[in-house]
Amino acid sequence: MSLMRPLDPAFPLEHQLGLDAAPVVLVNVFTLDNADEQTFLQAWQDDADFMKRQSGFISTQLHRAIGESPTYLNYAVWESTADFRTAFTHPEFIAKLSAYPSSAVAMPHLFQKVGVPGICVA
Repeated sequence: MSLMRPLDPAFPLEHQLGLDAAPVVLVNVFTLDNADEQTFLQAWQDDADFMKRQSGFISTQLHRAIGESPTYLNYAVWESTADFRTAFTHPEFIAKLSAYPSSAVAMPHLFQKVGVPGICVA
């Protein structure tokens, strides 16, 4: 991957990985050149296959922006930050990042569900 940029520069993923929280949702926004979409999709599929085999992985879903925008959003649910941290820092996963096209920029961030009375549950 050519570049990993924080979604929130004041609290990048590296800081989030040091916290203990459970469960967590990874939201990762990717931007890339139109010409690199097929390479991106193959790299993402390979990464997702690796992540599915890791302890604490629950689910993932990839979304593509509508229209001509080659922007993607990945939503992945993990049992805990500890499980995600172990998978995300695994040498096999790190080696896979070089398969992404050079135009790809990833903006990952971890979240937890929030309960709002009468609207949604935590």
